[in-house]
Parts: sequence; structure tokens; C-alpha cells
Amino acid sequence: MDLLPTCENGFTGLEAAIVLIAFVVVAASFSYVVLGAGFFTSQTAQSTVHTGVSQASSSMQVVGNTYGIANSGIAPTAISYVNVTVALTAGGTPIDLSAMVVSYTDNNGGHDANLSYGGIGTDSGTCPTLTTHSNYWCIGQKINNVTTGAMLDNDAQMVLMVGLPSSATPNTQFSINFQPSVGAVLPIQRTIPGGLTAVQPLY
Repeated sequence: MDLLPTCENGFTGLEAAIVLIAFVVVAASFSYVVLGAGFFTSQTAQSTVHTGVSQASSSMQVVGNTYGIANSGIAPTAISYVNVTVALTAGGTPIDLSAMVVSYTDNNGGHDANLSYGGIGTDSGTCPTLTTHSNYWCIGQKINNVTTGAMLDNDAQMVLMVGLPSSATPNTQFSINFQPSVGAVLPIQRTIPGGLTAVQPLY
């Protein structure tokens, strides 16, 4: 029995439509994935840029000399604490110094990775918690600072008083790092002279 010739034109059109729809679906899914990855990458880059700008714009600098205050006595034998005046760099954003980490190290074995914050002193440049060879640091004086508390403003200065250990003797090299919560670390390195006076600049 002879079979009638079959016509596959209709089936060919249907298959083409199915293939076309499949391509469209796959292309749409691929485009969604690519666009999502692009959006995520751009958001990450934007966040990185904002963080970098915030870090770069929140930096401190030392203003003037660093002064060492020797322990009491006719012939001082060590530096009890130092006075460091800091200010924001040009165009910097305010920094909360109460959240700052202050560390100390010297070549005599003295080391403190996190000195305790002693608060804000009086305008005369004294701190209530800072005693001879204490492991405290504080804000001894605020100059032209508008904001209350420990926020360092633009065009303002703060005198930081950092207690040194008993190892801060003559001819000792020491380093103090000021690490604010936002911004770059401010390191200072000084050498205590061989002969001490009550108050002296350190270089």
C-alpha cells in the first residue's frame, strides 16, 4: 500500500519558531546576567572610590615642634610625656579623635600597642589622667575648635599629650603612631637628647 507523500512545511515553521523563542530566552537571560554583573561592578567601583576619597580627605599632620616634658627633679632622667600639636590637612574632613588608636614603641624595649584615651583636658594644656610615665594619652588643649568633644575641625588644632614609659631615657629613639578611625596613620619618630631639661623640643 502506497503511503501518501508527507508535507513537513508546517512542522519546519513550528520548529523554527521554537528555536527562535529559545534563542530569545537564552539571550534575555544572558543579557540579564551581564547587566547584573555590570551593575554590581560599577557599584563596587563607586563604593571603592568613595571610600578612597574619604580616607584621603581625612588625614592629620603635625603642626610645629614636638615637645618632651621630663620627669620632675633637678636632673631629669627620662621623658614623662610629649606634646604633639595636630591639625587636618588642607581640605580634610573632621575626625573624631576619641576613636583614635595611639601606639608607642622605642629601641629600649618600651612598647604599648593601644594607649588608653584619657579624655579632654583644660585649656591650660593639662589632662586629669596623665601622670608621670602613664599609659594614657589625652587631648590637652583645643585651639580654634568649634565642635564640642573630640572632633577635630578644619582650621583647628589640638595638642595631644602622650604618656611615655620609663624606658624613654636619654638617647632613646621612639615612635608614636596615631591611627584615626578614618584616614591614614600619622607616625612621628623622635630621638630624646642626651641631656634633658624640663621642657624641650624633640627632633
